[in-house]
Amino acid sequence: MKTGKLIYTALFLAALAFGTATWWSTPATAESGHDKTEHLEELFSETDKGDHDDHDEHDGHKEEEAGHDDHDGHSGEEAGEDEHGEEVVKLSPAELKEFGIELAVAAPGSLDQYTELPGEIVLNADRLAHVVPQVPGIVRKVHKSLGDEVKAGTLMAVIDSRELATTKATFLAAAERTKLAQANFDREQRLWQKKVTSEEEYLDARQALAEAHIETKSAEQQLHALGFSDDYIKELPDHQDATYTRYEIRAPFAGTIIEKHLTLGESVNADAEIFTIADLSSVWVDINVYQKDLARIHKGQTVVVQIGHGISPVSGKIAWLGPLVGEETRTAKARVVLPNPDGSLRPGLFVTAQVAVNNSRAGIVIPKTALQTFEGRSVVFVQDEDGFEPKPVKTGRQNAVQVEILGGLHAGQTYVSKGAFTLKAQLSKAAFGDGHNH
Repeated sequence: MKTGKLIYTALFLAALAFGTATWWSTPATAESGHDKTEHLEELFSETDKGDHDDHDEHDGHKEEEAGHDDHDGHSGEEAGEDEHGEEVVKLSPAELKEFGIELAVAAPGSLDQYTELPGEIVLNADRLAHVVPQVPGIVRKVHKSLGDEVKAGTLMAVIDSRELATTKATFLAAAERTKLAQANFDREQRLWQKKVTSEEEYLDARQALAEAHIETKSAEQQLHALGFSDDYIKELPDHQDATYTRYEIRAPFAGTIIEKHLTLGESVNADAEIFTIADLSSVWVDINVYQKDLARIHKGQTVVVQIGHGISPVSGKIAWLGPLVGEETRTAKARVVLPNPDGSLRPGLFVTAQVAVNNSRAGIVIPKTALQTFEGRSVVFVQDEDGFEPKPVKTGRQNAVQVEILGGLHAGQTYVSKGAFTLKAQLSKAAFGDGHNH
């Protein structure tokens, strides 16, 4: 286009120069030269206008192409949004169990308000036993060690005791005297009935029998106090002499040996604590209640125990509130009994007890473990026929363990209440082309 314009400009100047020369040289023809000049100007103007129209047409074509590109870009954005909406994680029931993923149904609930108090996990004293031999002796066998699990009646150790042999001998002698006294009484009773002996002899025999029975019962109770059963005592006269000194230490209930204080060949006293057994399937949480909080704490309140160190929070209820305030600590004791099936709640751990002192109703309440941050938004993984999809939600009030959902999750929908981080990780892997669930 530029080359054509230069050519037309050159022609115009040449024509103008020619016309001027002609006008100066031939006045008569000046008018015709002027006409020629005007003709050339009109020709140039039409040519330039044509170039300008071509340029506008070309620019319009570019704008149309740009508009088409913008339209395509908008379509790409919509496609991206559609693709984002199709982010789904598919897991089998076996995988859900393997990853520890738990489901729940969205529903209205109460949002508790908590006050935090310090506490400590301690042994359940109702399920704690300090095992003592009850008779002095020498340790002959040790069957269990520190940390071993035992069941009720499990044999833990064997002691040889001379004092035990004396107790058994006393019982056996009393039993024999009872037999003789019984035989003598039966004889005297027959003779007295036949008027052969006097009534005094009959009464003496009767008294001797009663005393023998008392002595036997006393010796029998001593054996019962040492843990021997009725069946064992009945069979004792038939036992070999070598077993009279044998005393077996058995577990009083199922639990774990947390202390052991005896070795083979050691001499132990009757009151020595040779074993300590604790049933760790349940523990206590002793909470220190400050004076300012006493009016708000009472039996039956829900408590969330935060242990930390990778241990999940656990919930329970206050089972006991102490009536006294400690002189040194100026705090009262509150106690929560918690199940401990996996042994993760170890006595001695310091904890934070969050006591629910107030609550209010909310439309949808979910645990905080269900809430995840994905692509800058708070989401909850909701289950549908395709799998688990992250649904953006609007949150409201919350506490340490619960959060209110104001939008994005509806009552009756099944969502991931625990283990949602695993699903988030699966989506992140898929976003980088490393997953198969996207």
